[in-house]
Amino acid sequence: MSIAIGSTLPEFTLVDQDGVTFNSKKDIGNTPSVIYFYPKNFTPGCTAEACSFRDAYEDFIAHNVKVIGISSDSESSHKKFASKFNLPFTLLADEEKVVRSLFEVKGKLLGLLPGRETFVFDTKGKLVFKFDGMSAGPHITKALDIIKEIKNA
Repeated sequence: MSIAIGSTLPEFTLVDQDGVTFNSKKDIGNTPSVIYFYPKNFTPGCTAEACSFRDAYEDFIAHNVKVIGISSDSESSHKKFASKFNLPFTLLADEEKVVRSLFEVKGKLLGLLPGRETFVFDTKGKLVFKFDGMSAGPHITKALDIIKEIKNA
């Protein structure tokens, strides 16, 4: 099980695809955010997920939402991945899996594959939704539906 609904966004610092240090408390601020963990750059499911977030990015931006992808890939791998697929959002390198552990994202298939999990935080940094599933597609639609609910509440 990962962090619970109502939990505060954990504070963490990682490097993004451009070599810029990212701090969750400073860089997310008072805006809703979607943080998604995925197994590996350039794999079919992860590419589909990233491209789906890319294709829906304008919808997230219209609701003032930050989208952040995290995997254990290196900064240089993230840079190539973002460039190849024209990804407009932040990708963070968690090579030591410290943040994955902080969010309690568990491995799948007997721990052989890193988990795929999406977290949605509101404007106060409280976790309002999380979704765990190896199929990439539902992560984007569920996150966007929750963001729309937050904005309409």
